[in-house]
Amino acid sequence: QVQLVESGGGLVQAGGSLRLSCAASGSILSINVMGWYRQAPGKQRELVAAITRSGDTNYADSVKGRFTCSRDNAKNTVYLQMNSLKPEDTAVYYCYARVVRFGSTFELGYWGQGPQVTVCS
Repeated sequence: QVQLVESGGGLVQAGGSLRLSCAASGSILSINVMGWYRQAPGKQRELVAAITRSGDTNYADSVKGRFTCSRDNAKNTVYLQMNSLKPEDTAVYYCYARVVRFGSTFELGYWGQGPQVTVCS
């Protein structure tokens, strides 16, 4: 079994910063891609940022230049530093990881529980 445990959500004023963390644990052989999605009320879940094991990143256009995704492979942890937050960044943020488990040869996707991020104007 694999678990993703997130921390760091909360309430912040526009222009402020928050940092999300997500630690994966369990029967993990390797994790290729880790990342963050978000879902605002009434909207579809969307990719915010993703990072490969080698450190290659991909960002949604709406967060480029404001958000930074990083990871610590030794800790199986991914981070999302969010700066210059806007009210439209308000959403539930879900951590995501594609994991190869011990004894397996294929990847499975796992989700975190999704902390709420609220940005007030």
